[in-house]
Amino acid sequence: MVTEGGETRVVLVDDQELVRSGLRRILRKRDGFEIVAECGDGSELPAVLDAADGVDVVVMDLRMREVDGITATRALAARCDAPPVLVLTTFDDDEMLSGALRAGAAGFLLKDSSADDLIRAVRAVAAGDSWLDPAVTGRVLSSYRQSAPATEAAPNEHDVLTTRELEVLCLMGGGRSNTEIAEDLFISELTVKSHVGRIFTKLDLRDRPAAIVYAYDNGLVRPSL
Repeated sequence: MVTEGGETRVVLVDDQELVRSGLRRILRKRDGFEIVAECGDGSELPAVLDAADGVDVVVMDLRMREVDGITATRALAARCDAPPVLVLTTFDDDEMLSGALRAGAAGFLLKDSSADDLIRAVRAVAAGDSWLDPAVTGRVLSSYRQSAPATEAAPNEHDVLTTRELEVLCLMGGGRSNTEIAEDLFISELTVKSHVGRIFTKLDLRDRPAAIVYAYDNGLVRPSL
């Protein structure tokens, strides 16, 4: 996670040099980013991370020749203290994007998004938040839900949450970052992080995307399709 006042250290993984060049031009040092390494394929990522002196976020393409973004993300998630992954794709392929979430990605963004959205997404994911591109979120969450293993969750199991935790879950489900939740509820960001951790524990959720899916499935938020 990025330290206060520090640069966000980024690894780019994309098999197109032109795309990586464009990302470098957007994620500039003067805006608080440092591109510490680049990979042309997901197969190169483990060695790059081993050699890098700390990485805050991996920005990864989904479709690559040898090891694709989903496979690379799944392998990365198995590592100790692995940096979070923001998936980029030119395709609004719901199944692939939901597969990236299942593999452990912290979020996804379409490559035709604005430079400002890319900057916000990278910062959010590096800070421990998620970023789900609003253009396709509803459809992707539907695909994620349909392909997830069937479970028999107790009705209204979120009743175990306190009123404040439920508020945090609803805002998180609506795509709000920890910073934004703190501002909305007039509480500190550290308090938000504590609430998020308790929500994960009480509802047995793996990560933030899983919490967003939970909120969607239980009618706490209704992303537009």
